[in-house]
Amino acid sequence: MKKLLLTVLLGVLLYSPLAAAPLNIIFDTDVGNDVDDVLALSVLHALQARAECKIVGVTITKPDELAGPFVDAMNTFYHHPEIPIGCIRPNPNEPPSRFLHLANQYPHQLKRGSDAPEPVRLLMNLLAAQPDGSVVLVQVGYFSNFAALLDTPGALALIKRKVKFLSIMGGAFSAAPQKEHFLEFNVVKDIASSRKVAAEWPTPIVWSGFEIGVAVPYPAVSIERDFKYAPHHPAAEAYYLYNPPPHERPTWDLTAALFAVRPDRGYFDLSAPGQVSVDEDGFTRFTPKADGRDRYLILNPGQIPKVKEALVELASQPPIKP
Repeated sequence: MKKLLLTVLLGVLLYSPLAAAPLNIIFDTDVGNDVDDVLALSVLHALQARAECKIVGVTITKPDELAGPFVDAMNTFYHHPEIPIGCIRPNPNEPPSRFLHLANQYPHQLKRGSDAPEPVRLLMNLLAAQPDGSVVLVQVGYFSNFAALLDTPGALALIKRKVKFLSIMGGAFSAAPQKEHFLEFNVVKDIASSRKVAAEWPTPIVWSGFEIGVAVPYPAVSIERDFKYAPHHPAAEAYYLYNPPPHERPTWDLTAALFAVRPDRGYFDLSAPGQVSVDEDGFTRFTPKADGRDRYLILNPGQIPKVKEALVELASQPPIKP
C-alpha cells in the first residue's frame, strides 16, 4: 500500500504543472521612466528562483545609455549576470532618469546601452533558441520593439511557433477610463507601434490595463522594511529616488509579470474574448468577439489582498544563488 501511494505521489509530482518545465520569459521594458519596471523585474527573478520561469532575455525601449547597465546590475544582484540584454540606441535628448545612475554603484558588465545588441536582433535569436510554444513575452513599456519585430523577415512565423502569449501592461479597459477617454502612457509614447502590435500580433494577448495597477498600490512599509536584508538594494534604492515612502506606487508592470507566470492562480479574472484596437490618438478600444485574440485582466475587490501579498512576497524575496 505504501509503495502504491509513493508511486501515485511521484506521478503527481512528475506530471503536475509544478513539475513542468519553467516558462521562458522575455521581459520588454522602458525601465527608467518609472520604478514599477524595477519591481516587476524583481518579481520575475523571484519566480525564476522558484523554478517557475526562466528569464531568457531583457529588451529595452527607453533610449538611455544607462538603462541597459541598470538592468545588468539588477540581473547581477539576483545572481544572473548571464541574461542577455538588448537596447535601442540612445537619444541624447532623452530626459535623465531619476534612478538609472544607480547602475554605477552596483557590479555589472554592460557599460553602455549602445554596446548591447539591438532588441530585434536579440529577440529573433532568443525566440529561435527556445522550444516551440514555450515563450511568454512580458511587455511593460513602449510597443516599439515588438512592432519592429513584426516588420522583420521571418519573424511572424517564428512568433507563431515560439510564443505562448503576450502579457502587456498597456491601455485602460474599465468603465471609468473608457468614459474619460483616458490615454495610457505606454500606448501613447509610440502610437504607430502600438497600433501595429494591436492590429497585427499573431498570438493571444492579455492586457493589464491602467486600472489594475492603480487598484494595487505597492505598500510603502514593504519598501521601508522588507529589503533591509541587503545594505544596498537596487530596487529599494530606485524606489526611494523615484518617489520615496510614504508614497505607494501603483503596481502596473508587476501585475503583467505576475499574470504572465501564474495565469491560473486566481489572482485575476479575464474578460470575454475580443479585439483591442488603438485609435489615432492612442485611445484603446476593446470590442467583444467570440473568437477574439485579446482578453484583459479584471480585478475584483476580494482579489486585491491576494495579489498584493503575492507581489510583496516576490518583489522583496532575497536573491538565491542558482
